[in-house]
Amino acid sequence: MRDITPNIGLTQAVAPAVLSATATSAAIDLLGFNSAALVVNTGAVAGDGDFTAKLQESDTTISGDFADVAVEHLVGALPATLDADSVVKQGYIGNKRYIRTVLTKNGGTSIAAGAVIVKGHPSDAPVA
Repeated sequence: MRDITPNIGLTQAVAPAVLSATATSAAIDLLGFNSAALVVNTGAVAGDGDFTAKLQESDTTISGDFADVAVEHLVGALPATLDADSVVKQGYIGNKRYIRTVLTKNGGTSIAAGAVIVKGHPSDAPVA
């Protein structure tokens, strides 16, 4: 087996919590990395909580500059609704410097969830 940890960077996008509203992460800088993936981990869903996940991208950190990532810049599809006790992932192959995650509440009460951005293919390894 080979160790991948020197070749990836991790950024917590949405801290694990019980979410009862839409959660949008801060801008995540991809400078120094040539690939990225979103990983969403869920726990319990209460009151038929209906949440979706998506990635947005921008050349700046200004909130209003972010737009949903075009489907051709994504690898894999996220589910229409996040299920309880699951892990889902989606790759990003766009060319913007910043991405962010959005966990959108579409209905119901809440979901326990968190999101991480895994950054790969660093221009300088090992990654601290």
